[in-house]
Amino acid sequence: MKKIGKFIAIVAMMAFLLVPTRSAQAQDPSGEGGKVVFGEDFTLKSGKTLEGDLVVIGGNVKIEEGAELQGSFVVVGGNVSLAEDAAINGDAALIGVSMKMDGILNGDLALIGGQVTLTETAVVHGDIALIGGQVEQDPKAQVDGDIIENIPAPSIDIPDIPNVPTIPEVPESPETPSVPDVNVGFNPFWSALNVLLRALAVAALAMLLTLFLDPNMQRVADAIVRQPVVAGSFGLLTVVLAPIVLLIMVVTLVLSPVAVLAAFLLPLAWLFGVIAIGQEVGERFTKAINQSWAPVLTCGFGTFLLMLVGGYMGMIPCVGWLLPVLLGLIGIGGVIMTWFGTRPAPGAMVQQPPVEVPPAS
Repeated sequence: MKKIGKFIAIVAMMAFLLVPTRSAQAQDPSGEGGKVVFGEDFTLKSGKTLEGDLVVIGGNVKIEEGAELQGSFVVVGGNVSLAEDAAINGDAALIGVSMKMDGILNGDLALIGGQVTLTETAVVHGDIALIGGQVEQDPKAQVDGDIIENIPAPSIDIPDIPNVPTIPEVPESPETPSVPDVNVGFNPFWSALNVLLRALAVAALAMLLTLFLDPNMQRVADAIVRQPVVAGSFGLLTVVLAPIVLLIMVVTLVLSPVAVLAAFLLPLAWLFGVIAIGQEVGERFTKAINQSWAPVLTCGFGTFLLMLVGGYMGMIPCVGWLLPVLLGLIGIGGVIMTWFGTRPAPGAMVQQPPVEVPPAS
């Protein structure tokens, strides 16, 4: 197998970090550079060639007859159709995808959940690795490499337990009164004080970030306000895929240092997203009381208020965790959608600077 384990780790990391090597806004499929698509369908027209990698998350992909992809192919969720005489000249990784293949794949195929159907005209010049997925292969379909299925766990023969001698009966002792179970570890005062101190610490960090990254937080907050459901979905998908991606990278050993770095990205994304939500809370609070504060104070107060309310809500038994978790998922999703606020969210309106018209002569 052609280093299929390392390949799975690399493409899974691409799907998790969402960091393309080239611009994700290129609209011409025949142009140079790869393409990353979030939550939208993508079609590579007949006869067109896409130079570079193609990453599609949460959308359907259709590669029409005669089209070619010159790079790696990564799809997370959705349906994929590879027409006859169409070709993918690179490795392919599919996570939770249903794919119908009539064309040619010049590389390895990794399938993590989902299904791949190889018709009579399908050709795979490489190996097929399955992790919780399945392949339906027509007898005329061509697969040059091996189809590697999930490795079953080895069976362990448990030896019989030898006969244990009978334990003699112990005479009953006088009944001892039971000691009441008192939980001395819970102190409402210290729990409330802990929430207050944590809110102050995050608010101070929010004020510091506002001095340097105010435009980035504005983009994240705008993405969350405009598309809260989409942001929450991206956050949930990131939290679900993160352990799988980190486990694969650790197993490959080569990417273990990258896994250590990636393990810090999720807490940072949560913190950045929560501060961005706190900035929006602060702005709406100042508008409600007809005040105009400096951005540093607005963001700090809004983050403090958000952390304080969320922390005290978290102390409610059974249902208290719901609000903090929901805010955390939405914050992570907003950060992922905007790449830590370095670009507007997909579908957001970008304000163009006003064009000065020279006065008529």
